[in-house]
Amino acid sequence: FQIADDNDLLMVDTKDLKAVLNYMNENSKDLAADYGNISSQSIAAIVRAVVALEIAGGKTFFGEPSLKIEDWFATDSQGRGVINILDSSSLINDTRLYSTFLLWMLSELFENLPEVGDAQKPKMVFFFDEAHLLFNDAPKALLEKIEQVVKLVRSKGIGVYFCTQNPRDITDGVLSQLGNKIQHGLHAYTPAEQKALNAAADAFRENPAFDTKELMQNLGTGEAVVSMLDEKGAPAIVERAKMLFPLSQIGAITEGQRLDLIKQSRIFGKYDKTVERDSAFEVLLEQAEKELAEAQAAEAEAAKEKEEQEKAKKPSLLKKVFKAILTAITSTLATIIGTSVSNKISGKKTKSKTSATQRITKNATSAATRTITRDILGNLIK
Repeated sequence: FQIADDNDLLMVDTKDLKAVLNYMNENSKDLAADYGNISSQSIAAIVRAVVALEIAGGKTFFGEPSLKIEDWFATDSQGRGVINILDSSSLINDTRLYSTFLLWMLSELFENLPEVGDAQKPKMVFFFDEAHLLFNDAPKALLEKIEQVVKLVRSKGIGVYFCTQNPRDITDGVLSQLGNKIQHGLHAYTPAEQKALNAAADAFRENPAFDTKELMQNLGTGEAVVSMLDEKGAPAIVERAKMLFPLSQIGAITEGQRLDLIKQSRIFGKYDKTVERDSAFEVLLEQAEKELAEAQAAEAEAAKEKEEQEKAKKPSLLKKVFKAILTAITSTLATIIGTSVSNKISGKKTKSKTSATQRITKNATSAATRTITRDILGNLIK
């Protein structure tokens, strides 16, 4: 992420992340001086994890428009808060994608919301249903982030509730930070369940009026043991309480009701269309295409120069012909002159000048023809 920031490479979705990882792998030697050694094996392991996330649906989930936490902060015309339901029924089928989404969401809350101190009432309260899915086989980074947020998010005006069947589903680090605890009936029939029951009872501040462990096993429908923070912020003793029954429909709504509610939402249509803008993938792709074009142009220029150099080294065929004819004429003249001088000395009669001229032409033509033929055959063989 630091390399992406330093090179103005915006990462929006998973293909941007993979593009930056490939860029790091190809330029690992150049980056090592500023960022340390970058192992190709480590990058390959990260890429495989990203591909697994994409297969689970991450390619569609992480993109633009990205989910805006601010969309959840709203009130109606009477100043009452709005209940937002995030349907995670498909997300929970893959704990990898679910935990990755929650890690992002908690980070957004923690990093973007301002400090408000000990507010009279929270800006927002999150309820995580089936919380055991958060903690079962959760990555260490997610567990650390959850603990960090639970410890510090109160100062941001945010409340967090984890809903699960058994308090042992929640890690000790998170459980110790929860100020308000509501425990419904908890039955224990096996040694493991007895151990969980003891841990749940020990998590409450004891009330001398009753045995918390015994009471938990005998709570009726709508009853719970409850512990809240007192005016000084310390956990109060555990109390037996009756919960107000839900003033709403019991059970799942129909698909038609669901669609009607979605269409009535103030943010209906905001996240329907995918937005593609120039990010790390597009920037690095354009850079790679530019480098490829420059390399091809340089290669073509080098080939052209080499061809011109080879042409410059080889004399033209016409020059070879003239050279062959000139050589033949010179050689023939030298022969005739030598023969004439010899005949004069020996007293032999010489032939006519016309005859000598014809011999010169014939010999020169014959020599030139042999040279041309040899060069043509040589070029054909090459």
